[in-house]
Amino acid sequence: MTSSFLSNRQRDELNASILQYLAASGLQASHEALRNELGIQNGGLDDDVINYDGLLEKKWTSVVRLQKKIMDLESQVASLQTELDALPSSSRKVADPATWLPRTSKYTLLGHRQAINSIAFHPVFSVLASGSEDTMIKVWDWELGELERTVKGHTKSVLDLDFGGRPGEELLASCSSDLTIKLWDANDEYKNIRTLKGHDHTVSCVKFLPDGERIVSASRDKTLRIWAVKTGYCLRTVVGHSDWIKAVVPTLDGELLLSVGADHIARINEVSTGDSRLTVAAHDHVIECCAVAPPASYTYIAALIESKRIPPTSSGFEYFATGARDRTIKIWDFRGNLVVTLEGHDNWVRSIAFHPGGKFLISAGDDKTIRCWDFTQGGRCVRTIENAHDHFVSALKWAPSIIAKEPNRTNGTKGNGNGPASGPSSISHGRNIRCVMATASVHLDVKIWMA
Repeated sequence: MTSSFLSNRQRDELNASILQYLAASGLQASHEALRNELGIQNGGLDDDVINYDGLLEKKWTSVVRLQKKIMDLESQVASLQTELDALPSSSRKVADPATWLPRTSKYTLLGHRQAINSIAFHPVFSVLASGSEDTMIKVWDWELGELERTVKGHTKSVLDLDFGGRPGEELLASCSSDLTIKLWDANDEYKNIRTLKGHDHTVSCVKFLPDGERIVSASRDKTLRIWAVKTGYCLRTVVGHSDWIKAVVPTLDGELLLSVGADHIARINEVSTGDSRLTVAAHDHVIECCAVAPPASYTYIAALIESKRIPPTSSGFEYFATGARDRTIKIWDFRGNLVVTLEGHDNWVRSIAFHPGGKFLISAGDDKTIRCWDFTQGGRCVRTIENAHDHFVSALKWAPSIIAKEPNRTNGTKGNGNGPASGPSSISHGRNIRCVMATASVHLDVKIWMA
C-alpha cells in the first residue's frame, strides 16, 4: 500500500465524504462496496465526521473557482509584463546597473542576407549599425527593435564598424574586403563623405581614436594605418605583425594601440611614432579579438593577483584582454604579465567586452554561447547563455555609457562598446551605465539584450 500524505483524520473525512456522495447519488452498490473495502460498518465512523452531506461537491466547485482565479491572475500578470516590455529601457530602473548581466534577448533583428560580421552602437542615440557579408550596413533603432535604413557602398563583405567623431558630428566608419574604409555622416542620412584607400589586402578592423579626429585600421596586409578623419590622408603606417591583423583598439587615452592577429601575437604600439612598446606571445592559435580594460575594472583585476598597487582611475591603460581560437581568454597587465586565463568556451572565442561596471568580462564564440566571467570570483564563469544564437556568435558589443556633460570638453566620443565611451577625461565625471548589449551571428540575425 502506498503511503498517504493525509493524516488519519483527513483520510476518514475523505472516506466519509465519498460514502455520503455515493449514498446521495443512489449508488448503493458502490456505497456498500466501498464501505466493505474500507472495513467500515454502520456506526463505524465517529459522530463528528459522519455528517458530510454535499461536502465533496462543495470542495470540487471550490477547486474549480480557485483554478479560474489563478488563470485570471496569470492573464493579468502577462498583460502587465507586456506593458512593461513595451516601455523604453530608459523608463525602467535596474537595481544595480554595475552588476546587471544579460539573461534573455528582447529583440531579434532580421534583414541581412548573409553572415553578420560586426555591430556598433551610436555613442548617444539608441542606434545600432550592423555590417554583413552581403556588402550592406543596416542601421537599427535598438530601443524599438526596428530597421531605420540600409546603407550601401561597399562592394564586398563589411568586416567592421565603429561610431565616433566629435560630439554633434558623429560618423560611422566601416571597413571591407574591398580594401577600403568608408566614412558615413550619421547626422545626414548616412551619406558617404569619404573613402580611404591604401591597404593592400582585406581591411579587417577599424576604430576611432578617442579624439574623434583620427581612425586606426588593421589589415590582412599585416599593417596598421592611422588616418585623418577630416582629410582622409594616411598619417602613419605601423608595421610589426608577421601575419593577418585581426583586431585593433586604442587605449583610453589615445596614446597606444593594442593589436592582435593570426601570428598569435598581441602588440602595443605608440600612436605618435608607431614604435613598438610591447610584444606578447599571447596564445597558441589565431587571436580573434582584444579589449582594453576600463578604469572601473582596475580594482577587481588587481585583486586577482593580490596586488597592493591599485592603478589610478586616471590611467588610460593598465590591463587588456585577448580572445583566441584556442578557446581561451587571457587578461594581461600593461607590462605583458599574464593575470588570469579564462577557460570554458568549447570553440573559437570571437568577441569580448568588459562590463562597464568593471566586475565582469563578457565573451561570445563559435560554441553559440555568451559567457559572463566574474573577476571578484577569480574569473569564474558565473553565467552561460546556451544557444544565444542558432549559429556562431560573431560579434558582441555593450552599449556606451551615458556620460554627464562636462564644461569645455574637447575629446571626441568613441563608441566601440569595449570600454568607456571616451578617454580618461571622463572618468571622474558622472556616468550612467546602459544595461544594453547586442550580439550578431553567422545565422543572419542581431539580438538585443536589455534590462
